[in-house]
Parts: sequence; structure tokens; C-alpha cells
Amino acid sequence: MSRRQDAYGLLGWTLLVFIAAMGGILSPPGEWYAALTKPPLTPPNWLFPVAWTLLYITMIVASWQVWRRIGVRAGLSTLLPFVAQLGANGLWSIVFFQWNRPDLALVDLVVLWALIGLTVMRFYRVHAPAAWWLLPYWVWVSYAGYLNIGIIVLNGPAPP
Repeated sequence: MSRRQDAYGLLGWTLLVFIAAMGGILSPPGEWYAALTKPPLTPPNWLFPVAWTLLYITMIVASWQVWRRIGVRAGLSTLLPFVAQLGANGLWSIVFFQWNRPDLALVDLVVLWALIGLTVMRFYRVHAPAAWWLLPYWVWVSYAGYLNIGIIVLNGPAPP
């Protein structure tokens, strides 16, 4: 692979991850979220964009590293769960913050969690460090599940 192809690949994975991040960028928490009762261990609001920026960087690195080793065509079965989880990732913010539906967001989060797990397993077969890059993301999404469930328990499945 030439340096140019390598750079285009990195740019492509960066753009794909950025598109997923747009769900969160275009769906800020707002007044509805501020009024909710939060579960214990809810981090301060400033931590969320910092954490997600770091996690998106790890996703770019992991996907790029796998793509460099197998390409898109040969690696379709490996890379497809990664792309699917990006879709579920971007959808969560829309469902939770725009639609104000933590119950439906939790369903999306369960799908997201499973897709990350599948991605980790498939990435591990190709390049173990790429799988390791995704583990903080999987842990964060698990923690997000705790927060999502806590909000449902404390506020109801679809708070006003």
C-alpha cells in the first residue's frame, strides 16, 4: 500500500467516524436533560465531549489499522459490524436527546454494545492491538448503559 493510499484510508475512516459523531454534535443535551434526575456517579457535563473525542480517536485508529491489513473487500465481514456500530452510536444521541426517549435509546444502546463486542472479536482475529483500542469504548458504553437505565428508573421511560 502506498503512503497516499494509507493517508486516504485514514482520512476515510476519520470521516466515517466523524459522521457518526454528528449524531451527538447535532443533539446537545439541552434543558430537557438538565431537568432530569441523574443516577449516582453521573460525571460532570464537561467530561462527555472529552471522553467521546478520545473514544472516537481510538475508533479511527482501530478501524484504520484493520483496514490496512485486510482492505475493505477482503475485510467486509470484519469491518461491517464496525460500520453498523457507528450507525447505532450516532442514533443514540438523536433518540435520547432529540426525541427525549431514554427507553428507546436503551434498546439502541444494547444493540450498540453487542455490535462493539462483535467488532472487538473480529478485529482481534486480524490485529489484536486494534481490538484493544476498542475496549475503553466498550467500557464507556457499558457505563452509559448504567446511566441510561438510571435515568429511566429515576424519571420514567419517556419523561416529559
